[in-house]
Amino acid sequence: MAEHTIHLEEYANDHRVAYLVAEWNRLSQAEKDAIELIEVDPAMKELAEKELHDIESQKDVLMKQIESIVGGDNEREWPNEIVVEVRAGVGGDEAALFAEELAAMYLKYAETQGWKSKALDESRSSLGGYKEAQFEIKGTDCYRKLRYETGVHRVQRVPMTEKAGRTHTSTASVAILPIYKRTKIEINPSDLEIETSRSGGAGGQNVNKVETAVRIVHKPTGLDVKCTSERSQAQNKEKAMTLLISRLQQMQDEAAERERAADRKAQVGTGDRSEKIRTYNFPQDRVTDHRIKESWSNVPKIMGGAIEPILEALKKAEAAEA
Repeated sequence: MAEHTIHLEEYANDHRVAYLVAEWNRLSQAEKDAIELIEVDPAMKELAEKELHDIESQKDVLMKQIESIVGGDNEREWPNEIVVEVRAGVGGDEAALFAEELAAMYLKYAETQGWKSKALDESRSSLGGYKEAQFEIKGTDCYRKLRYETGVHRVQRVPMTEKAGRTHTSTASVAILPIYKRTKIEINPSDLEIETSRSGGAGGQNVNKVETAVRIVHKPTGLDVKCTSERSQAQNKEKAMTLLISRLQQMQDEAAERERAADRKAQVGTGDRSEKIRTYNFPQDRVTDHRIKESWSNVPKIMGGAIEPILEALKKAEAAEA
């Protein structure tokens, strides 16, 4: 009984099941009354025990209803597979170098969590940074932990190519795309434009001679995805389709979240990749998250994957707001 009561506290303010929680509480009170009746009037024991049996049956039914409504979308909310997408923004080659450092930061953090990661596709700048890149990460709670990272990240530092020692500001965008096992997204095959090409980079003769890379364009939205990581065209096509569905789902989620956020006084973030969320200031050795107005020192350590304190602060801020 105590387990269920603790469990139900989480659902008390959930509009989907609030009426069921209220009925559970009513039955719990009736249960207490029946137990008291047995103590006060032993002659009523048989009748009270029958009532207790009925109450227990009703509570079991209620719990199943609550769990089917609330528990049924756990995978939808917290999938254990994501795609991390980084893109250089304002700042040319310096932005591309920063994008690569951000990608390395998330991959190093993933390693500390015991998650598996794999490159899906990348496009490099003249100095070797990322114009854009996608990585697949799989592991328990990877989306739950990294979901706050979507948005524009800004860096302030003196680039290696800067001769006058001036501090430059550059940006890179990050998108955390959850891969859902179940999704309501439906795609009409006629809305897709699929292209194949040879994968670049190392990979042996197969890569050079066979068109294994797949690019898919979703014509209604203009979304463009590409996958080159697998050895066969079919596998790359499957991965590209998964990524496309995740992007379409994210577009829907962003629109819904913006609608909800309009009715709230404060927010940790909308999950919109155009929202400036964080600044990495190297000269002042400070990382500031603008959504919660909190700062941390030791930028090199943070860029080395030590982002747990930031993620925890964001999680607490969201919980406090809720």
